Amino acid sequence: MADLDALRLRFTRALEAARGPGGGPDPAPYADNLLARWREPQRHYHTVAHLTAVLDHVDTLERYAADPDVVRLAAWFHDAVYLPERSENEERSARLAERALPEAGLPDAKTAEVARLVRLTVGHDPAGDDADGQVLCDADLAILAAPPSAYAVYTAGIREEYHFVPNDAFRAGRSAILRQLLGLPRLFHTPYGREHWEATARYNLSSELEMLST
Repeated sequence: MADLDALRLRFTRALEAARGPGGGPDPAPYADNLLARWREPQRHYHTVAHLTAVLDHVDTLERYAADPDVVRLAAWFHDAVYLPERSENEERSARLAERALPEAGLPDAKTAEVARLVRLTVGHDPAGDDADGQVLCDADLAILAAPPSAYAVYTAGIREEYHFVPNDAFRAGRSAILRQLLGLPRLFHTPYGREHWEATARYNLSSELEMLST
């Protein structure tokens, strides 16, 4: 499939740029392993489409990043392990990065940074001087500022991933997440995100919370 080929190429470029002149093994098997994970059947929102969107948003925000290619690798790994019924997906994804990336030739310091960024997506609350964390978190949450139709597809995908949760419990849990997000001083940390996404995202979150409360 052309889209998967394009994604393999994006992974290859990011890994080769991040590991530098020392090189390393062929990136293709690592890309294929990650793509297989992103295409698992339990995923309805956290799919290859979400991965592609996050990578596209990183491209939009790359001028704010200290190391854009490390951020791109973190995007690849940030939901590489995803089981809706488990609560430690980010930690398990970070550990996957810590195992795979040194084998793929990435220096230890950059591997540690990828893992740190993946763990940051638990709360999406990077420090004020964490440029790479701000870019990854903004790229991951950019879906919150989608147009109404795309936002509805997103929320439907999330509900489908949690199909095993009864309606009342899902509404309560989802409402708590929405309130937590709305309680953040800001959803987006880059200048672009604050200007282009913040207001729309807060509107979408507030509207969804209102619907869940009725």
